[in-house]
Amino acid sequence: MALGDRRPGHGGGQGHALGVCCGVTTPDAAVGSDRQGPVVTDLMLRQVIVVWTVPVGTREVAVAAHRTTDGDDPLDFGGRVVLVTGGGRGIGRGITEAFLAAGADVVVCGRTVIADDALPEARDARGRVRRAGFVTADLRDADQATALVSATVERHGRLDVLVNNAGGSPNADAATASPRFSAAIVTLNLLAPLYCAQAANTVMQTQEDGGSIVNIASVSGLRPSPGTAAYGAAKAGLVNLTQSLAVEWAPKVRVNSLSAGLVATEAADDHYGGAEGMAAVAATVPLGRFGTPADMAGICLFLASPLAAYVSGANVVAHGGGERPAFLTAVEDLAPG
Repeated sequence: MALGDRRPGHGGGQGHALGVCCGVTTPDAAVGSDRQGPVVTDLMLRQVIVVWTVPVGTREVAVAAHRTTDGDDPLDFGGRVVLVTGGGRGIGRGITEAFLAAGADVVVCGRTVIADDALPEARDARGRVRRAGFVTADLRDADQATALVSATVERHGRLDVLVNNAGGSPNADAATASPRFSAAIVTLNLLAPLYCAQAANTVMQTQEDGGSIVNIASVSGLRPSPGTAAYGAAKAGLVNLTQSLAVEWAPKVRVNSLSAGLVATEAADDHYGGAEGMAAVAATVPLGRFGTPADMAGICLFLASPLAAYVSGANVVAHGGGERPAFLTAVEDLAPG
């Protein structure tokens, strides 16, 4: 029976733990078996899933670890080229540092030049310090987005991963926001990722192993976004765009999105009114804290890796459990005592 099949009395099927292993319900034939040790059960692309059956009481639980056929770590991006838009600060910087640490050659971009000694860097598994390259680009201009991808390929010879991270919006009242303002927000947060994705897809379709695109969306696109209405609408569009491109560009190019919740960046402290405000907001998150750029980076590594070889058109929501419904607090406040 293939991994992920279901039989009566065996729920769950196959579930992946991020970047490490997956737990599966043992097939009926394995229950009660005396067999222990690795058993090759499935071959997917370059991966072999190796299952160990471990006795637990009267049942055996299968534990699977992903390894490529040559034994390499699937999260080793050595020899891979990654482009992270807006990768010089905030969430983008965390994503850039994670790919550098994983051995990738990374290019970041921005409208303002970043000095070499201020570019993201990280030490890889071999102890070498890797630093990102930089290209100046205003991604709201389709020609500049195309030139950015071309410059990355000219520098490194290929492009394996695009992370569309650049975006954002200041607060603005939807009733009075100017047409120019709204157009700029939609262009930055929806059209710019499309421009970059189009250019990246052109390259990736010619590569034997294709490529992966990860669009950084937001929970603002999944629920009301008062004060940033145009931004929320653009991010909602980005999730839909992700699903459409995943269909159009398969099977060579996988396209996924990551809808980020509250993330503590260098700008968050001022935005939420300092440490006291940050603590108050964090208390509204079920997991009790803000997310970090490293949290988002780990998801990007997974989505871009062979571990996600069958994942495309997905939207990963990383929000620490979401927002507690306001009506619950209202009811509790009215409760006697």
